[in-house]
Amino acid sequence: MIIPALAPAFHWLLAFHIISFTAWMAGMFYLPRLYVYHCQTTPGTAESERFKVMEVKLLRLIINPAMIATWIFGILLILTPGAVDWHAAWWWTKFTCVILMTGFHGALSRWRRDFLNDRNRHTERFYRIANEIPTVLFIIIVLSVVA
Repeated sequence: MIIPALAPAFHWLLAFHIISFTAWMAGMFYLPRLYVYHCQTTPGTAESERFKVMEVKLLRLIINPAMIATWIFGILLILTPGAVDWHAAWWWTKFTCVILMTGFHGALSRWRRDFLNDRNRHTERFYRIANEIPTVLFIIIVLSVVA
């Protein structure tokens, strides 16, 4: 369903989509790094508790709202006439990566709950590797749109 009334707002929708995506990505880059450092603490210590506060605030106050805004503005762009060429490979590549990024977001949330309950099951190395996932997806998303 295309909504012609959105056409005059295209540039605003695009700007807010990019701003939201940038905020989402900033959090997605930082949260796994916090998990790397959190692994270096002893559960129950003041330092571990401080990481728990940092992680929950980053997720709830920045990453979650930014992801929601990214999706809202992205959907509005999809509904804008002429914004998406449904036959172009870039659109499907970007959409696939955004779905994967959303899934990774869910994994970050699950891992945060594990830390919150002092039941982390992963190593520092695991989070170092996981920290690269948003970077790879970010590069693919940006290159698919501008190429």
